[in-house]
Amino acid sequence: MQLEYTYMDSPVGQLLLAGDGEVLHYLSFPTGKMAMQPAYDWYLHRAAFKQARHQIDDYFAGQLKQFDLALAPQGTAFQMQVLGALQNIPYGQMRSYKDIAQAIDRPKAMRAVGAANGRNPIPLIIPCHRVVGANGSLTGFGGGVETKAFLLRLEGAIS
Repeated sequence: MQLEYTYMDSPVGQLLLAGDGEVLHYLSFPTGKMAMQPAYDWYLHRAAFKQARHQIDDYFAGQLKQFDLALAPQGTAFQMQVLGALQNIPYGQMRSYKDIAQAIDRPKAMRAVGAANGRNPIPLIIPCHRVVGANGSLTGFGGGVETKAFLLRLEGAIS
Protein backbone atom coordinates (compact mmCIF):
# COMPACT_ATOMS: atom_id res chain seq x y z
CA MET A 1 0.00 0.00 0.00
CA GLN A 2 1.44 3.34 -0.99
CA LEU A 3 1.21 5.75 1.90
CA GLU A 4 2.31 9.29 2.40
CA TYR A 5 4.48 10.30 5.31
CA THR A 6 5.93 13.29 7.08
CA TYR A 7 8.08 14.05 10.07
CA MET A 8 7.46 16.40 12.96
CA ASP A 9 9.61 17.59 15.82
CA SER A 10 8.56 16.78 19.38
CA PRO A 11 10.13 16.87 22.85
CA VAL A 12 10.97 13.15 22.44
CA GLY A 13 12.58 13.59 19.02
CA GLN A 14 11.43 13.55 15.43
CA LEU A 15 8.21 11.58 14.95
CA LEU A 16 7.29 9.79 11.73
CA LEU A 17 3.61 9.95 10.73
CA ALA A 18 2.30 7.89 7.84
CA GLY A 19 -1.07 7.12 6.37
CA ASP A 20 -3.55 7.67 3.60
CA GLY A 21 -4.95 11.16 3.21
CA GLU A 22 -5.45 12.42 6.74
CA VAL A 23 -6.06 8.90 8.10
CA LEU A 24 -3.11 7.88 10.28
CA HIS A 25 -1.80 4.31 9.91
CA TYR A 26 1.53 4.68 11.71
CA LEU A 27 3.30 6.87 14.21
CA SER A 28 6.90 6.07 15.04
CA PHE A 29 9.21 7.41 17.72
CA PRO A 30 12.82 7.99 16.65
CA THR A 31 14.22 5.45 19.13
CA GLY A 32 13.23 2.12 20.61
CA LYS A 33 12.64 -1.32 19.18
CA MET A 34 9.63 -0.22 17.12
CA ALA A 35 11.33 2.77 15.44
CA MET A 36 10.55 2.60 11.75
CA GLN A 37 11.61 4.17 8.48
CA PRO A 38 9.33 4.93 5.51
CA ALA A 39 8.75 1.98 3.21
CA TYR A 40 10.27 2.20 -0.28
CA ASP A 41 6.89 2.92 -1.88
CA TRP A 42 5.77 5.65 0.53
CA TYR A 43 6.09 9.24 -0.59
CA LEU A 44 7.10 12.28 1.42
CA HIS A 45 4.39 14.89 1.79
CA ARG A 46 5.69 17.51 4.21
CA ALA A 47 2.28 19.16 4.72
CA ALA A 48 0.47 15.88 5.47
CA PHE A 49 -1.36 15.17 8.69
CA LYS A 50 -1.86 18.80 9.66
CA GLN A 51 -4.57 17.98 12.20
CA ALA A 52 -2.51 15.17 13.74
CA ARG A 53 0.58 17.38 14.00
CA HIS A 54 -1.49 20.15 15.60
CA GLN A 55 -3.04 17.78 18.15
CA ILE A 56 0.34 16.19 18.96
CA ASP A 57 1.83 19.66 19.53
CA ASP A 58 -1.11 20.50 21.82
CA TYR A 59 -0.60 17.22 23.71
CA PHE A 60 3.06 17.98 24.35
CA ALA A 61 2.11 21.53 25.41
CA GLY A 62 -0.26 20.05 28.02
CA GLN A 63 -3.33 21.44 26.26
CA LEU A 64 -4.81 18.19 24.88
CA LYS A 65 -5.84 15.17 26.90
CA GLN A 66 -7.66 13.12 24.26
CA PHE A 67 -6.87 12.82 20.56
CA ASP A 68 -9.65 13.04 17.99
CA LEU A 69 -8.14 11.76 14.77
CA ALA A 70 -9.02 9.36 11.97
CA LEU A 71 -6.97 6.20 12.58
CA ALA A 72 -6.49 3.00 10.59
CA PRO A 73 -4.40 0.61 12.68
CA GLN A 74 -3.93 -2.88 11.27
CA GLY A 75 -3.76 -6.12 13.23
CA THR A 76 -5.47 -9.34 14.14
CA ALA A 77 -8.90 -9.32 15.76
CA PHE A 78 -7.22 -9.82 19.15
CA GLN A 79 -4.76 -6.97 18.55
CA MET A 80 -7.63 -4.70 17.56
CA GLN A 81 -9.45 -5.58 20.80
CA VAL A 82 -6.35 -4.62 22.77
CA LEU A 83 -5.95 -1.36 20.83
CA GLY A 84 -9.59 -0.55 21.56
CA ALA A 85 -9.06 -1.14 25.28
CA LEU A 86 -5.95 1.07 25.26
CA GLN A 87 -8.00 3.95 23.89
CA ASN A 88 -10.21 3.75 26.98
CA ILE A 89 -7.34 4.44 29.41
CA PRO A 90 -7.85 8.04 30.58
CA TYR A 91 -5.11 10.64 30.32
CA GLY A 92 -2.86 10.61 33.37
CA GLN A 93 -3.84 7.09 34.42
CA MET A 94 -2.14 3.75 34.04
CA ARG A 95 -3.38 0.20 33.67
CA SER A 96 -1.61 -3.14 33.99
CA TYR A 97 -1.49 -5.81 31.31
CA LYS A 98 -3.81 -7.80 33.57
CA ASP A 99 -6.29 -4.90 33.63
CA ILE A 100 -6.34 -4.81 29.82
CA ALA A 101 -6.74 -8.61 29.61
CA GLN A 102 -9.73 -8.38 31.94
CA ALA A 103 -11.18 -5.44 30.01
CA ILE A 104 -11.32 -7.56 26.85
CA ASP A 105 -12.70 -10.61 28.70
CA ARG A 106 -9.47 -12.59 28.27
CA PRO A 107 -8.21 -12.58 31.88
CA LYS A 108 -5.45 -15.14 31.27
CA ALA A 109 -4.10 -13.46 28.15
CA MET A 110 -1.72 -11.05 29.88
CA ARG A 111 1.32 -12.06 27.81
CA ALA A 112 -0.67 -11.85 24.59
CA VAL A 113 -1.92 -8.42 25.66
CA GLY A 114 1.70 -7.41 26.21
CA ALA A 115 2.64 -8.62 22.74
CA ALA A 116 -0.31 -6.82 21.11
CA ASN A 117 0.47 -3.69 23.11
CA GLY A 118 4.05 -3.83 21.87
CA ARG A 119 2.88 -3.99 18.23
CA ASN A 120 0.73 -0.87 18.48
CA PRO A 121 1.27 0.88 15.12
CA ILE A 122 0.05 4.27 16.40
CA PRO A 123 1.62 4.77 19.85
CA LEU A 124 0.94 8.00 21.69
CA ILE A 125 -2.40 8.44 19.87
CA ILE A 126 -3.40 4.92 20.98
CA PRO A 127 -1.87 5.27 24.46
CA CYS A 128 0.07 2.05 24.98
CA HIS A 129 2.51 4.05 27.13
CA ARG A 130 -0.16 4.00 29.87
CA VAL A 131 0.21 0.22 30.32
CA VAL A 132 2.66 -0.84 33.03
CA GLY A 133 3.64 -3.99 34.86
CA ALA A 134 1.45 -5.31 37.68
CA ASN A 135 3.83 -3.77 40.21
CA GLY A 136 3.78 -0.39 38.43
CA SER A 137 7.12 -0.94 36.68
CA LEU A 138 7.66 0.79 33.37
CA THR A 139 8.06 -2.34 31.31
CA GLY A 140 8.92 -2.27 27.62
CA PHE A 141 7.74 0.36 25.22
CA GLY A 142 8.32 0.46 21.46
CA GLY A 143 9.62 4.03 21.70
CA GLY A 144 11.97 3.20 24.56
CA VAL A 145 11.41 3.21 28.31
CA GLU A 146 12.83 6.76 28.59
CA THR A 147 10.15 8.01 26.20
CA LYS A 148 7.48 6.11 28.14
CA ALA A 149 8.61 7.72 31.39
CA PHE A 150 8.62 11.16 29.74
CA LEU A 151 5.03 10.71 28.50
CA LEU A 152 3.78 9.44 31.87
CA ARG A 153 5.47 12.38 33.66
CA LEU A 154 3.95 14.79 31.14
CA GLU A 155 0.50 13.37 31.93
CA GLY A 156 1.15 13.48 35.69
CA ALA A 157 0.81 9.70 36.06
CA ILE A 158 4.29 9.45 37.64
CA SER A 159 6.57 12.01 39.22
